[in-house]
Amino acid sequence: MCGRYSLVCIDDLGNRFRVHNPMIGARSRFNVAPGNGMPVIVRAGGENAIAVMTWGLLSPRAQDPASSPRPINARAEGLAEKPMFRPLLENRRCLVPASGFFEWKKEETRKLPFLFRLPSEPLFSFAGLCDTWQGPDGQRLSSYTIITCEPNALVAKVHDRMPAILTQEHEERWLAEGPLPHGSLKGLLGPYPACDMEMVPVSDLVNNPAVDDERVVRPLASCGGTQTFLTE
Repeated sequence: MCGRYSLVCIDDLGNRFRVHNPMIGARSRFNVAPGNGMPVIVRAGGENAIAVMTWGLLSPRAQDPASSPRPINARAEGLAEKPMFRPLLENRRCLVPASGFFEWKKEETRKLPFLFRLPSEPLFSFAGLCDTWQGPDGQRLSSYTIITCEPNALVAKVHDRMPAILTQEHEERWLAEGPLPHGSLKGLLGPYPACDMEMVPVSDLVNNPAVDDERVVRPLASCGGTQTFLTE
């Protein structure tokens, strides 16, 4: 599961994701939670574009957005079989820009938060699916879900799932318009190499979604704790 992530905009999203509509900017969000409106990258008319969508996928067939299921994650292994995700896999794929994601490790009575990030890539992307719901009164709501896969050896220390992180080469293939080539999902949506990631203990301030500042991504040593980096 991926239930919290960060997007620290130290670089322009337009430059990183080759987007030509810079009028839609993005500020840093250190503690992104389900229900937040966040930028995603979509392919429109052969070009990449930024769109702001709500995290938590709402089916176009939903009768009441307030009471309908809003999955924040979609398992890579079942995308082609699940009725909610299968049509989106054909033509509603998106990139979810991120700079890290959080998971919690249970130790005795506490859950210790860790930030997972890519030291060499301050901005990267999760594979996502998106759609737009329209109500009888014309109200529209665009939303997305983050695809998850089996964990690599690093994330497995804490959790049994991880978000499907795309390489820049795979980003282009994921955004390409039209259906994906048969059999390509496994190669695109596998666990990211553990050797290219790091796991950093952070403050439990991240437990509160209302705390959205740089303290939640600061290594615990910076807050007076003990810092531990775990890599494979």
